[in-house]
Amino acid sequence: MRVLAHIREQYSLSLGSYGRPRMTMELKEAGLDVGERRVGRLMRINGIKPVRTRKHKVTTDSHHRLGVAANWLDGDFAADAPNCKWAGDITYVWTSEGWLYLAVILDLHSRRVVGWAVSDRMKKDLAIRALDMAVRLRNPPHGCIFHSDRGSQYCSYDYQKKLQAYGLRPSMSGKGNCYDNSAVETFFKSLKAEMIWRQSWPTRRQAEAAIFQYINGFYNSRRRHSYLGGISPIAFEAKVA
Repeated sequence: MRVLAHIREQYSLSLGSYGRPRMTMELKEAGLDVGERRVGRLMRINGIKPVRTRKHKVTTDSHHRLGVAANWLDGDFAADAPNCKWAGDITYVWTSEGWLYLAVILDLHSRRVVGWAVSDRMKKDLAIRALDMAVRLRNPPHGCIFHSDRGSQYCSYDYQKKLQAYGLRPSMSGKGNCYDNSAVETFFKSLKAEMIWRQSWPTRRQAEAAIFQYINGFYNSRRRHSYLGGISPIAFEAKVA
């Protein structure tokens, strides 16, 4: 069946992450006249279903005496234009060689990953390398807000000095509020459910290569976001522009 063949193809391209709504969007964009009920029925009959997420573990080290910035976002993760509000955080991936730590920065306008870095240690240089990449890629205007948690990597003198040099305005989550950086947490949950948790990773290098492919080959360029009206971050930025 033609529709089922397209469903299988899009399921594979989406890394098994698409359920009925986003799958229907893909098929309609491909020129097929289908509705959600039919797509859902075909997926159910053929055992095609999205991978469910697992609970995310918080890794923030906030037990320090470093300075903490005010929470300028105050729960408002919407942005009217690119490079007005950024958000960053750090997570981890287990490999047979040990932990691989991942720092990312998202532009909250499009939820696009604009900076990222990996390391075998969760130190401040990891967060700084992700920030350097984001600035090189986007060249943000003076006053762009950078939001993070109260982790020691972001509160460190060197990181705050970098933000100041780049003209970025620091903002930090409220104390003990695990939902105050939800946009980045949502990205981490998607990354792990759609790729990381599906297999074991013998080496850090293999995990890093897979993360690179996920961010650049799928998440930024192809993955449909309900927050963005069912299109990818790059497509959303092009549409707005």
